[in-house]
Amino acid sequence: MRIIAVINQKGGVGKTTTTLNLAHALSLMDKHVIALDMDPQGHLTSGFGIQQNGLHGMDEVLLENKSLSSLGFKVRPNLSLVPAGERLGELEFVNRGGLDKGYRLRDAIANETAADIVLVDCPPSSGLLTMNCLLAATELLIPVSSDFLALHGLSRLIRIVNDVETRLQKKSKKWIAVTRFQRKRLLSRQVRDKLITVFPGRVLATPINEAVVLAESPGHGQTIFDYKNTCQSAVDYKQLAEDLLVGRTCKEADSERLADVG
Repeated sequence: MRIIAVINQKGGVGKTTTTLNLAHALSLMDKHVIALDMDPQGHLTSGFGIQQNGLHGMDEVLLENKSLSSLGFKVRPNLSLVPAGERLGELEFVNRGGLDKGYRLRDAIANETAADIVLVDCPPSSGLLTMNCLLAATELLIPVSSDFLALHGLSRLIRIVNDVETRLQKKSKKWIAVTRFQRKRLLSRQVRDKLITVFPGRVLATPINEAVVLAESPGHGQTIFDYKNTCQSAVDYKQLAEDLLVGRTCKEADSERLADVG
């Protein structure tokens, strides 16, 4: 089972959009996927067309030790969602449990045997919820938008993650997904090139192009595959899902293109 935490504390980078559409893309590739909404705002939940009000999910998993399967919704074929739940934010204020508080998500996933891939939409903070995500994940997927401020945010996030992993003697594989990419803009290309240089072998091959439909579809409770299955954004996320499955990064993709030209 691959446990992939989609994480970035900077807003506006497409974190939830990426979780939403990757989850659906992977399920369309015959992978059994469980998406976990670990953000108290519940944006992933609403993106799948489920209303958060009065709903329970990850809150009862983490606060009441209930199972993921008992609180999941089948939102698409091969794809289940465990909503955030209206009490999820309370975990940040739990005093009992000592160090075990950070391992509640890991333990809940360990009891789940049905999934090929667990995708976790992390909160935009560095508290106990995020710590649970980091300690549960075997891989981190970091969406980074194509601007230089996003690079600064990424540097801070990597420092935090490295510090946590060093202290806990834990290591996870890290992937970077370039989002909000505009191929005709020099800045977008420069940011992507910088990421490839600084994080060789970690930048997934397919950038997600900036598109209005990616902002529109969650408002309808739909993924991009529900909303406009034939648009370029759907193609981007399908290819990104393939990159993630096989670990195809920019270096490998560039080599493949050169081989094709030769």
